Amino acid sequence: MYQALFLVPAIPLAGFVALALLGRRLTERRAAAIGAGSIGASAVVAIILTVEFLVSPPAGGSYTQVLWTWFVVDGFAPQIGFYLDALSVVMMVVVTFVAFFIHLYSVEFMEGDDGYARFFAYMNLFVGSMIILVLANNLLFLFLGWEGVGLCSYLLIGFWYRDPVNGLAGRKAFIVTRVGDTAFTVGLLLLFWQLGTLNIQELMARAAVQWPMGAGVAIAAAALLLGGAVGKSAQLPLQTWLPDAMAGPTPTSALIHAATMVTAGVYLIARTHVLFVLAPPVQFAVAAIGAATLLLAGFSALTQDDIKRALAYSTISQIGYMFLGLGVGAWGAAIFHFYTHAFFKALLFLSAGIIINALHHEHNIFRMGGLRERLPVAYWTFLIGGSALAGLPLITSGFYSKDLILWHAWSSPIGSPGLWIAGNIGVLLTSLYTFRLIFIVFYGEAHTEVSKRPGLAMSIPVVVLSIFSIIAGFVNIPPSLGNFPFFTHFVQTAVPPAREISRGWLTESYSEVASGLLFIIGFYLAYLFYIRRPDWAAAFKANPAGNVLHRWWYADWGFDWMYDRVFVRPVLWFARIDRHDVFDSFYTGLTRAAQFAWFSLSELESGRIRWYAASIAVGTIVFVFIALMK
Repeated sequence: MYQALFLVPAIPLAGFVALALLGRRLTERRAAAIGAGSIGASAVVAIILTVEFLVSPPAGGSYTQVLWTWFVVDGFAPQIGFYLDALSVVMMVVVTFVAFFIHLYSVEFMEGDDGYARFFAYMNLFVGSMIILVLANNLLFLFLGWEGVGLCSYLLIGFWYRDPVNGLAGRKAFIVTRVGDTAFTVGLLLLFWQLGTLNIQELMARAAVQWPMGAGVAIAAAALLLGGAVGKSAQLPLQTWLPDAMAGPTPTSALIHAATMVTAGVYLIARTHVLFVLAPPVQFAVAAIGAATLLLAGFSALTQDDIKRALAYSTISQIGYMFLGLGVGAWGAAIFHFYTHAFFKALLFLSAGIIINALHHEHNIFRMGGLRERLPVAYWTFLIGGSALAGLPLITSGFYSKDLILWHAWSSPIGSPGLWIAGNIGVLLTSLYTFRLIFIVFYGEAHTEVSKRPGLAMSIPVVVLSIFSIIAGFVNIPPSLGNFPFFTHFVQTAVPPAREISRGWLTESYSEVASGLLFIIGFYLAYLFYIRRPDWAAAFKANPAGNVLHRWWYADWGFDWMYDRVFVRPVLWFARIDRHDVFDSFYTGLTRAAQFAWFSLSELESGRIRWYAASIAVGTIVFVFIALMK
């Protein structure tokens, strides 16, 4: 069955080709059948392969499938090949499984849209590119998938391109992530120059042998790959594109945040973990960036009035937790949080889409309210997803994955009390901003009438994802609660196990209790400010100091303001003053010469047959004369 591995990306890509070529001639039903059906078929193959990998793992814990050699240039022969191990199995099955339910949801959500088939074509290409990224056996092929998801994010964020705001958001995502992609490209060139290969397994083996710990070239290579990762995964300082990406359709937001795009950077670091182990300063930078990002995004999420932008900041914060795990060497814990996060974040966006659809496309949470009884499906699924996001102790999946990262932030030799404290402040913030959303949207006075309720195609995905948002965490239970570390042991066949040292009085059980208490405090503060005493929240916002903080956090701590003045305006200023430089004059001259030649020759087109015949005769005589003279 392993020979069928190529079908996992091939089926979505075939769906993309069919939709791209036949889209305008397809009915909505047929377009949906191709779009959602191809992802469903890919998910089935992925699940079968996963079961076989668990029951009968390949020799050495990995399987390589080479389809053909891409090209050969002076000994450089990258392959179109796939590599399946525990890490890529997790990524593959989560991407295809979650993407299928997002596609199923989209069948109803996108009904009546002029670009129905085009939407599914882009979504299929998105999923196919992400699967290539996680299965590629070499960094050049991985980079093809990497750029593919970047292209699709641009196409889908700006899907409703007739609105200039959407087009601007798509361009912003494309340009900001290009900064990181440039660093990634330079990193690939450096790795090939130094080690002579881009095959990932060979590359890691050669780096481990040829480069000593802390070598300058290892630090440079890891830093360049980190640059690519922070761009794709929307981490500091390249996080500004993700909140604006909410301009796209809600299923697009769910796919970007849950299964594709933003998790690509997490996968890249985990896949090339050898380089980061050889570069301790860069690995510490990964942890520091993750800790700072989860805090900054958490504060920003507290102030948002657009339901999707609030969820976008929560994604930035949760990816920060994954970076924190990677940075302290808890590779398995970071991937475990990716796994649980995919379910509850897709669920939250799809539930938010039900609300937006039901309220005449309203996004402002302060114009919602009172939806607990009027949209029960959205309420219960959003409540489950929000509880998993906030880490409701013992019950939801988010508790198990987030607490594992927090424990390693303390117990790892690379960890520290400071990183643990930052992560726990993030727990408090997450609980506070999550239940702020839930209380404002579903409780209190209703401000907008419900005009539409979800059908089966939108209800089934959120119910299924709700179930997984609860049960997904039980594949890795800590010692204090039963000691069933199945996921950790499985992933450790592909990434190193996390190391632990004794540091102070804190134990894993106490760490879990601390995060549980912070969850309760965050919940209570949200209840106090948004249910019992909402006037306190209004008073804080009206206070001069509180208003300044609110506007600062709301504006993403001023990053867009700073980038606009440091990068955007200088470039536009230079473009204006350089509009008529000498190079423009040269090309303007060529254009004018072409226009003059066209005008002169067009005068000869008089429509007089005798003139044409005479011209042909004269031309023939001149040609013969020149030939005889030679």
